[in-house]
Amino acid sequence: MIRFSLVALAFASGLSISGVSSASAAPAVCAPIGGVAIPNFFAEGEGNPIIISAALTGTVQNAAGKITAQRETATGLEMDMEHYFGRDDGGAFQTKDLGILTAVPGKPGRFMIEITYDIQDGTARGTMQGAHGTFNSYGLVDLRDPNNMQGLVRYTGEVCQ
Repeated sequence: MIRFSLVALAFASGLSISGVSSASAAPAVCAPIGGVAIPNFFAEGEGNPIIISAALTGTVQNAAGKITAQRETATGLEMDMEHYFGRDDGGAFQTKDLGILTAVPGKPGRFMIEITYDIQDGTARGTMQGAHGTFNSYGLVDLRDPNNMQGLVRYTGEVCQ
């Protein structure tokens, strides 16, 4: 037992002498991200992006965003999106996203939504500085009334720093 401890001590001493530091060799620390979002969508008129505002529970507490483009597909819609996420501790980051909306049969204007969020390099601030990764959400949105578009989604994944 003492012999093993001396070998471990010699190895640790060798690392510190060789100049290897834990800061330069430290791998990214990843943590789960998840919760629920209640988005509201605001149509700003023809040719303008649709604005998104959401209260969130879980890892992130607020989000804003916009739908920058949308395309009809055989099963519903596809949307290019951007989101800006914020936390109560001052952390924030921006994502560029792809939303896939699948029409709910027999329910015009209602869709199952799946979004893939890609954190953009250099956009993380505060306690989220250096954050990177991808996470997802899924849920339902009701887009029948342009003056009252809303939804409910669950977001989940992992963010690394």
